[in-house]
Amino acid sequence: MRRRLAQSAPAVVLLGILAVVWQIVAVHNRFLIPRLGQIWAVLAHHPGEFLRASGVTLQETGVGLGASMVIAFVLALAMSHVPVVERAVMPLAVILNVTPVVALAPGLAVAFGFGLTPRYLVTGIIVFFPLLINALAGLRSVDPEALDYFRSLDADRRDQLIHLRIPSSLPFLLAAARICFPLGVIGAVVAEFSAAGNRNGLGSLIELATQETYLPQVYAAIVCLAVLGLAFTFIVIALERRLLGWDRTHASGS
Repeated sequence: MRRRLAQSAPAVVLLGILAVVWQIVAVHNRFLIPRLGQIWAVLAHHPGEFLRASGVTLQETGVGLGASMVIAFVLALAMSHVPVVERAVMPLAVILNVTPVVALAPGLAVAFGFGLTPRYLVTGIIVFFPLLINALAGLRSVDPEALDYFRSLDADRRDQLIHLRIPSSLPFLLAAARICFPLGVIGAVVAEFSAAGNRNGLGSLIELATQETYLPQVYAAIVCLAVLGLAFTFIVIALERRLLGWDRTHASGS
């Protein structure tokens, strides 16, 4: 407990300093940023509204992330075994990665309707490329000696995948998750800004509050987004400690 408190103390002190600076700036620039008490008042007086909006954004993030992770891993698996698949898929993945997703969102809304489907797609597209690259690198990171040992035991590709390649790829997959889980929240908000139709979600709350120049609600929604991002980060850290106990480098880094 003492060690954990010592580790968290610098972050707590820095947050306290930033809160004091924020409050000082807000008192003297009330049209620039709201005071912390105003942000808390909005959250306290409308908890149901923010919980519902957070639930929608969380759903968009979870569905988009989950679908993108499955597709990226399956493609990485095919690319690691069949070189022609990599030569076919990688250029398209790069093109998708460099294409501004905001420009795709209106077309996706027209093609798939004005519900949540375009938001799922935008979220999934934003996180797809780093998931694909890390999954491919992880599947190829197998120790050659370990692979030769498995082959000497006549292990088929299924056994090699389950008992060797997937465990070897876990550090890469979890490193991608550290980036992509919070990035998925950003992707959901970008989708809510750019995909017309459904007006639910924290991004929609921010957009409506911005139109009304109601800054406390804008920053209250941002606080909720930060909480979601932190929750995803802690989930990944817990998974790392659970799944990578054998990797001392990762365990010490967490």
